[in-house]
Amino acid sequence: MPCVVVVGGQWGDEGKGKIVDRLTQRAQVVVRYQGGPNAGHTVVVDGKRFALRHLPSGILRPEVLSVVANGVVIDPASLLQEIREIRQAGVRVESNLRVSDRAHLILPEHRTLDAESEDALADAKIGTTRRGIGPAYESKVARLGLRVGDLRSPQSLREKLGAYRTARFKRLSQQPAPNEGEAVLKEYLGYAEALEPFIDDTLELLHRRLEQGETLLFEGAQGTLLDLDHGTYPFVTSSNSTAGGACTGSGIGPTRITGVLGVFKAYCSRVGAGPFPTEQQGEAGDRIRERGREYGTVTGRPRRCGWFDGVLGRYAVRVNSMDSAALTLLDVLDEFEQIPVAVAYQLQGENIHTLPADQAAFSRCQPVYEVLPGWRRPTRDVKRFEELPAGCRDYVDRLERMLGCEIAMVSVGPDRKQTLQRSGSRLEGWLASRD
Repeated sequence: MPCVVVVGGQWGDEGKGKIVDRLTQRAQVVVRYQGGPNAGHTVVVDGKRFALRHLPSGILRPEVLSVVANGVVIDPASLLQEIREIRQAGVRVESNLRVSDRAHLILPEHRTLDAESEDALADAKIGTTRRGIGPAYESKVARLGLRVGDLRSPQSLREKLGAYRTARFKRLSQQPAPNEGEAVLKEYLGYAEALEPFIDDTLELLHRRLEQGETLLFEGAQGTLLDLDHGTYPFVTSSNSTAGGACTGSGIGPTRITGVLGVFKAYCSRVGAGPFPTEQQGEAGDRIRERGREYGTVTGRPRRCGWFDGVLGRYAVRVNSMDSAALTLLDVLDEFEQIPVAVAYQLQGENIHTLPADQAAFSRCQPVYEVLPGWRRPTRDVKRFEELPAGCRDYVDRLERMLGCEIAMVSVGPDRKQTLQRSGSRLEGWLASRD
C-alpha cells in the first residue's frame, strides 16, 4: 500500500495542488500535514479554478477522504468560509473531510501579533502574510496553544484561552478591552458547532486506513526552501514543509512512507523577502510572471521570478530523499529563445555547488549559468511527453541530470488534463499498480 509524500522543491507555489489532484485518482486518502491558510493550492478542473487554503487538493474528488492533520494550524472562520465556497461550486464536503482534534487554532490575537512583529522589523521584514500562522506555531511550542479538540469543551476552551491571553498580551502594544476575551470565547464556540461534524482523531483514522490496505498521499504546503529547519532561514515559514514533516504532522511513522515526489517549476519564483540568486528583475522576469500568472493564490501578491536553480533543486532532492519529480509550468517557457539554468554559484571567486547556511553569504552568491536553447513552439495542446518539441524534451532531460532525480511528470497547462506522464518512471509503475 503506497504512502507517498508530495513536497515542493523550491519556495512554494510549484503547483503541488494540481499534481496531488492528478495522483488522487489512484489514492483513497489525501492528508495535509502542515502550514496554515497562508498557503494556497490552485487546481483547475474542466476550466473551473479552485483556490484551496486549508483543504487538501483531494477534496475535489468526492470519493477520496481528505484529512487536515495535526501539524496544520487552523483559522476556523477561514476554514468554514472555504468549505462554503467549494460547496457553492458544487463540490461535496460531508463525509469526505476530517479535521484533526490535535490541530492548533489561530486566534485573533495571533493575527495582531503577526502584523505588529512584521511592522517592527521595518526594512528587515520576513514577508509574512499576516494571517497569524507564525504566532500560532509559537503558542504551540510554548505549550499555550488551543487545539481543535478544545472546541468540544466550553470550560476547557475558557480556561486555556484565559491562560493564553494572560501570557501573550504582554507582547501587544495595545491591551484588549476587559470583555474582549468573552467575545473571542463566544466566537469560537460558534465555530465549534459548525466544525463538529468534521472533527476526528485523525491519527487513529489514518492508521486504520493503512491497515485496510488503502493508499495515502501526503500534501505539504509551501516548499523545501521555506522549511523552518532546512530552508533559507530566517526567510522561512514556521513549520516543517519538507517530507519529514509528513510524519510529525500526521502521526504516520517514517517506515510507512514508501515514496517522495518532488514538485518543481520549470523556472523559479519566490514570495516575500530573502536572497534569490537567479531572480530576473527586468524583461525576462516580467514575461515569466505574466505567462505563469505568478500572483499569490491567497494574497494576490506578485511573485519574484527567475531562472531554474539547479543548486537549490539538487539540495531539495537530498533533503527530502525524493524518488521522483514533477515539473510544472513548462509551457511558460515556450516563447524563450534561450533559457539559462544555474548549475553553480560563484562566491568569493570560487564556484560552489551547495547552499550556504549563512544568509549574508547566500545573498552574495552569483549564479553560474548554462544557457540552453529554447523550443519556440507551443506545448499546451500536447497529449504525450514523446510529442513535445525536441528542445523541450532536452530541457527536461538536462534538469533531470542536474537534480539527480527522475522527472516522471510534466505539466504544460493549468488544467487537470494538461499533465503528461513519462514512460518508464517509478511513478508510472506505481500508478499502473493501482489500475
